[in-house]
Amino acid sequence: MLLELHVKDLALVEEVWLEFGPGMTALTGETGAGKTVLVGALKLLLGERADPSAVREGAAEALVEGRFLVDGEEHVVKRRIGRDGRSRCQIDGEMATVGALAELLGETVDLHGQHEHQSLLSPARHAAFLDRYLGEQAEAALAAYQRAFDERRAAERALEELKAAAAVRESRTTELRFLVDEVTALDPKPGEDAELEERLSRLRHADRLATAAEEAWSALKGDGQALDLLGQAERSLASAAQLDPSLGALAEEVRSIAERVNDIGLELKSYEAALEHDPAALERLEERHAALRQLARRYGGTLVSALEAAAAAQAELDRLDSVEADLAEAERRVEEATKTLEEAGAAFASVRREGASRFARALRDAAADLALPKAVFDVAFEDLPFERWTREGPHRVEFLFASSEVERPRPLAKIASGGEMSRVMLALKSILGAADRTPVLVFDEVDAGIGGATALAVGRRLKELSASHQVLVVTHLAQVAAYADRHVVVEKRDGDGGREATHAVEVVGEARVTEIARMLSGATSAVSVEHARELLATASA
Repeated sequence: MLLELHVKDLALVEEVWLEFGPGMTALTGETGAGKTVLVGALKLLLGERADPSAVREGAAEALVEGRFLVDGEEHVVKRRIGRDGRSRCQIDGEMATVGALAELLGETVDLHGQHEHQSLLSPARHAAFLDRYLGEQAEAALAAYQRAFDERRAAERALEELKAAAAVRESRTTELRFLVDEVTALDPKPGEDAELEERLSRLRHADRLATAAEEAWSALKGDGQALDLLGQAERSLASAAQLDPSLGALAEEVRSIAERVNDIGLELKSYEAALEHDPAALERLEERHAALRQLARRYGGTLVSALEAAAAAQAELDRLDSVEADLAEAERRVEEATKTLEEAGAAFASVRREGASRFARALRDAAADLALPKAVFDVAFEDLPFERWTREGPHRVEFLFASSEVERPRPLAKIASGGEMSRVMLALKSILGAADRTPVLVFDEVDAGIGGATALAVGRRLKELSASHQVLVVTHLAQVAAYADRHVVVEKRDGDGGREATHAVEVVGEARVTEIARMLSGATSAVSVEHARELLATASA
């Protein structure tokens, strides 16, 4: 519920404070007085885009403040609009975003403008009107249908992706198979390239290595060489140790060295004997080494990276080999999702079709109260081919209208006049209001183009709506304003600096009679005052 509205420095408004209560409140005043500005202020609190040009001349910013009762809790919402276009919002004293305003109040206030009946001209909106009337039953059926629709769309998308993968599978498989086969054919081992380089070095320099080994052996074991000299040294020390036992240890060390030199000589002979002098083997190893280097360069620079590339390629090949099975599974999921969607679509269509007759009867009864006693309404359904189903339903919905029972109902947009359209919209809003959980309904001059008995019917219908909702109505019709529980007059007066400013004041008693009289005749006279009293008495009866 809207409890209070404070507007400052917005358009013609210098400063206005308005308090609201339950029931129906009428805002009246001459054209241009600023009624629409107050409605616009409320729109700003609902998150509508701010226009900096609406800031009152001479002011730095405009302020709109509202106090609301939302789900039993009171909230104060503020919005400031600066001349520089910047907008600042607060909820209960805390900074907030425009989106947060809309989220807080979007389910609290529903605003209907004088041109909103144009939405009835669009059949695309009709299904939403019907669902809104049907309430939770339609909401649940629509939610189930949309879940099924989204799941089938996802299943179809997955199938298409697999089909696209299958389309490139052959060329990709060839590419991957070449990589795997190339690496497998060489069958490299980690570190093999380094081992080959060592072996190739020995093969390429076998003669030099053999000569070096022979020369070293001769130096160690040839006649008169190191081994003979070590033998002489060991014998001399052993003999001297008989005279000085301390030399025995040195003699033993020399003997150990001689044994080690002898072992080295044997190793040199073994090394020399093992050296390969095979040009054919050298050629084979050169070829493999070159092949391994080429493989490494092609797949990352090392044999390890080449082996990793082959493993990754094999894994992808395994996945590609499973595409056929995946395709079959994806097709099965699409079939299941299609069946689920068809069932959900049938259930949703049944809910809508069964509710359509109730909706048409309720709309007809409401229209009869608005001076359309012979109007006929119907809801037409056009079943769509499955491939053309949309997320909004498996069919198109369109409202049909005839001004009398002898005429065949036809599309509402084609035959209803402007005045009829306004009344149909109000009838629609009234029956939606009964099912609507939005607590605050604001009507901005939806009674345009009507008068007389029809205007009384409109006022009566709005009054009925106010039994279950807080209703705020901006009107030029005395017949509508007379039904209000509260009546606020909006007018222009001289403000600061002699400039005109919008003021708003609640009128009661004789002041209200005077305003109703003005609305009836444009001036206050004994006749218009008497008529105003009668009208107020009729509305309160």
